[in-house]
Amino acid sequence: MELNIKHLKKIAEELNLSVSQVEAAAGLLNASATVPFIARYRKEATGSLDEVAITAIRDRLSQLAELDKRREAILKSLEERELLTDELRDKIDAAETMSVLEDIYLPYRPKRRTRATVAREKGLEPLAALLFEQKDIDPAAEAEAFVDQEKKVETAEDALAGARDIIAEWVNEHEEARAKMRELFIEKAVFRSKVLPGKESDGIKYKDYYEWEEPAAQVKSHRILAMRRGENELFLSLHILPPEEEAITLLGRLFIKADNEAAEQVKMAVHDSYKRLLAPSMETEMHVETKMRADDEAIAVFTDNLRHLLLAPPLGQKNVLAVDPGFRTGCKVVCLDRHGKLLYHDTIFPHNPGHEAEEAAQKVIDMCRRFDVEVIAVGNGTAGRETEMFIRRLNLSGDNEIPVVLVNESGASIYSASGVAREEFPDHDVTVRGAVSIGRRLIDPLAELVKIDPKSIGVGQYQHDVDQCMLRQSLDDVVVSCVNSVGVDVNTASKQLLMYVSGLGPKLAENIFNHRNENGPFRTREELKNVTGLGPKAFEQAAGFLRIMDGENPLDASSVHPESYSVVEQMAVDLGCSVKDLIGDVSLRKRIDIKKYITETVGIPTLNDIMAEFEKPGRDPREKFEIFSFAEEVEKPEDLKPGMKLPGIVTNVTRFGAFVDIGVHQDGLVHISQLADRFVKNPADIVKVNQKVTVTVLNVDLDRKRITLSMKKNVDFPKTTIDS
Repeated sequence: MELNIKHLKKIAEELNLSVSQVEAAAGLLNASATVPFIARYRKEATGSLDEVAITAIRDRLSQLAELDKRREAILKSLEERELLTDELRDKIDAAETMSVLEDIYLPYRPKRRTRATVAREKGLEPLAALLFEQKDIDPAAEAEAFVDQEKKVETAEDALAGARDIIAEWVNEHEEARAKMRELFIEKAVFRSKVLPGKESDGIKYKDYYEWEEPAAQVKSHRILAMRRGENELFLSLHILPPEEEAITLLGRLFIKADNEAAEQVKMAVHDSYKRLLAPSMETEMHVETKMRADDEAIAVFTDNLRHLLLAPPLGQKNVLAVDPGFRTGCKVVCLDRHGKLLYHDTIFPHNPGHEAEEAAQKVIDMCRRFDVEVIAVGNGTAGRETEMFIRRLNLSGDNEIPVVLVNESGASIYSASGVAREEFPDHDVTVRGAVSIGRRLIDPLAELVKIDPKSIGVGQYQHDVDQCMLRQSLDDVVVSCVNSVGVDVNTASKQLLMYVSGLGPKLAENIFNHRNENGPFRTREELKNVTGLGPKAFEQAAGFLRIMDGENPLDASSVHPESYSVVEQMAVDLGCSVKDLIGDVSLRKRIDIKKYITETVGIPTLNDIMAEFEKPGRDPREKFEIFSFAEEVEKPEDLKPGMKLPGIVTNVTRFGAFVDIGVHQDGLVHISQLADRFVKNPADIVKVNQKVTVTVLNVDLDRKRITLSMKKNVDFPKTTIDS
């Protein structure tokens, strides 16, 4: 597809980039290169654009292509109906937004049967034109000439009413009027939300919006989505309108040109046009515009949370005993080896008194010895804290301490019932699969969480209310970015993890998985070319992100792309050493002058990346795992007291604050006003998902199941703060 230089210049201006950068990125995208590949391995071409900039270029190109597609459809329609003039074509070609384009087209759009259409059929357009001139005439007398029983224009007033319908349509279709009205709506429109009669009790969760007004330009995304949901569920009525008097005055300045009886007719038509045509049209636009704005913000919050969740520190390869806790049905326990392979499973009943609790304790002790358990993972759902404390009291450490870690199990039940889980464990039920997922999340959160629909992980804000296509694209972008930034061990990765590697996808991921099972582990990256369907293009895109640990070539375990191997090999030759020595010896690397290795395709950015990779080959960008424990004396909301300072983990960040798990089966909310001892504009500036924090309990409402927390150093809270 040929690149549009006009689009490239526009995007460059919008993103404050050079045209050459945008053109290079667009050309690579056009050639099916992925965003991670371009950002990592084509820095010379793009001037080192990062993933954010490349994604923005990709999305803007798509938007402009949609605009062009609509522009072409409009031009074709006008040409076919012989309505296209040079002046009209120039206006259409110059339109830079969809709303402006549609405004230009509106008078020419094939119309459904409207009141103005009916009036024209009755021959009333000449009367409308006469009135619109606003000369000093007697409208009623002029209208008499248009009375026609056959056309059902029975009186002069009928004729005037029809003429006003035509004028109202002219006003509605007037390009300048629509542009000015749009500006007024953007600047002055107000969200007005009211409860529908008789819905006061059923819609109680929307009580905040029963009588709500807020300027549309300032309303927060979560409130837009909440009000829209309330409207969709038929609890609220919702309008977005500016002051009506101001709107009518604006139109009056455009269309009222005199002070006489004809002008009065035009004034009536203008008022009708606003109420019946313009206001509903502009309100619909505002609904769309504010929804898009809210979607963008909510999706940005979701993707940021998801990124931090996916890039949570991995424990690494350890023998794990994982527990999916429960009271009545018991706790499902699984033992996993260091690669997450299921070795054994059982069910224990630690919360039943007497013999069953003693038997549960002995089983856990025996499993820890039998499978050389190095860490215990406990799901944080129902009975999670109780199970954690039960295991801690067993004193399992002996000579080697066995840490007990509570693991966020959001979405584990979704995974356990999924096709992916059934394929992995066809002979085990959902409880076993859920426990395995909990254990694997501790070993490597990214590798396990890619198997779950991101919407089910629990870090979103109104994710079911936003544009689902846009959400899916954004979430996929984040998963792809995270997977490729970490890199994937091609000899241990699941199909689900492989499919997110640059250039692969589901089919090639399955082919790699099957090839590995049939032929054994890959020994070199070059062997990937033997995989069915994996051609030169896919190899180019994927190879740098696929790792082969302990393979024949030490560079295969790094992020150095095979296309740059010759550069590294030349460095080794020049130093009289092997590539392995070069990677492992700092003193050798200090002797390298990277400028000597610049070529037409390899520049300083790539050479700097290669040198950085030598420092820590195949480095994992994720932080180091740290053991975290909740306060032992606090296991349920009833244990909370105002003023308590407790350790917690951030589970979700929204525009109005952050939710924190403090180990009582119910997250508490740190409102944006309580995040710091200073003004906070965006909670994401202060906290991230998975961040460990210390909070102070402000208020506990047991009936409404609400816990209010603070992260301020100097906390003020009411004396009576426990409501039961």
